Amino acid sequence: MNSAIELLAPRYDIAWYPWAVQYFFLIALSYATLWLAAPALVFGKPTWLPTARLALLACLSTTLVAPVALLADLHQPLRFWHFYAYSNTHSWMSVGSLILPLYVVGVVVTAWLAWRPALQANRQAPGFAGLIARWLSLGDSPTPRALLVLVGLGTLVLSTGIMLYTGAEVAIVKARPLWHTGWLPPMFVATGFIAAAGLLMVLNRVSGLHNLSVTRQMLKVMLGACLVAGLVAISWFLDGINAHVGSVVAAMESVRGSAEWRSTALWGGLTGVALLGAVLYLLTRPAAHRPALYAWTWVVGLVALHVGWMFRWVVLMDVQTVARHSAGFHHYGIPAGSSGILGIVGTFGLWLTAILLVELFVPWRQARQGGSVAEASPAPPAATHTAVENTANNIEGAPRHG
Repeated sequence: MNSAIELLAPRYDIAWYPWAVQYFFLIALSYATLWLAAPALVFGKPTWLPTARLALLACLSTTLVAPVALLADLHQPLRFWHFYAYSNTHSWMSVGSLILPLYVVGVVVTAWLAWRPALQANRQAPGFAGLIARWLSLGDSPTPRALLVLVGLGTLVLSTGIMLYTGAEVAIVKARPLWHTGWLPPMFVATGFIAAAGLLMVLNRVSGLHNLSVTRQMLKVMLGACLVAGLVAISWFLDGINAHVGSVVAAMESVRGSAEWRSTALWGGLTGVALLGAVLYLLTRPAAHRPALYAWTWVVGLVALHVGWMFRWVVLMDVQTVARHSAGFHHYGIPAGSSGILGIVGTFGLWLTAILLVELFVPWRQARQGGSVAEASPAPPAATHTAVENTANNIEGAPRHG
């Protein structure tokens, strides 16, 4: 007599919604752009001054918006106080709830110290801009350089805590072998720097600065981050082959059993290789050809942003579609409401609002942030078409900053 046994397993709703992707993406842009601002902001390298201006703008705006996405992902945002009323030192989320507010305050204070001299020079501007400058500058006393360095260093230390906890709170989940790997946190950081370099390329274009030194510096950063990301991916794969790590085995099985995973893996691999090839091509061109080629690097920047965001979408969202208690995959369709498309678009809209508010009321283009006009190195021959604009931008506190 033959008999059939049917096993029924419940299908659980996903725990993290696209809000989580937005948070992980924005907070990665935040700490990466902070480090890209550090050479001029903290260590006073004048050659990094144009990059630092853009990086600090990106850092502050993403830092302010990222916690909004995090609160939205709690499903009940007002319950955030539970992290503090019922703290748990064994939970990475609980640890992160302590680090994140300190980091946000550190970024805000660092940006204020860096922009305060330019705000003070803009106190006499007519209209609302002058009023805002007088209010934000908090007097006309000088801003100690040592204080900026001290706060900047402290914020950099806090940013390493953000890197650690955002990666560890995912990698610690043993129920998901695709998450449970020590290689995930460094991959988050590497792809964060790829996206941050791309964001500064885009901002360099849309802000009208068109600074060639920013473009070249960000191409070098992107090259290094791409190489690190490739090394981490190869190490993860070899680790799995040699030690039979569960995450690698599960990933291979997912690719074999799902056409969507196969297409995702193919798209990710081709995009990464194409991005690396484009960066190498741009960096190895003769100096005479760079101005014309660098005018299109904002496209490379958009691809880099796509890489950073899609990696987090695949890790945080697509992995949740892999069934844990039964075979196969669960389909996830992005809803149109606040937990889906509207939330994604709304988060980016909020970030653009933060950028525009800073652009309207803060003369960030004139902030020295550790460099000075006298220390600035001469512009290369290829950048002569932007020499007048860059000279104007180096004058701290000029009344025009639009």
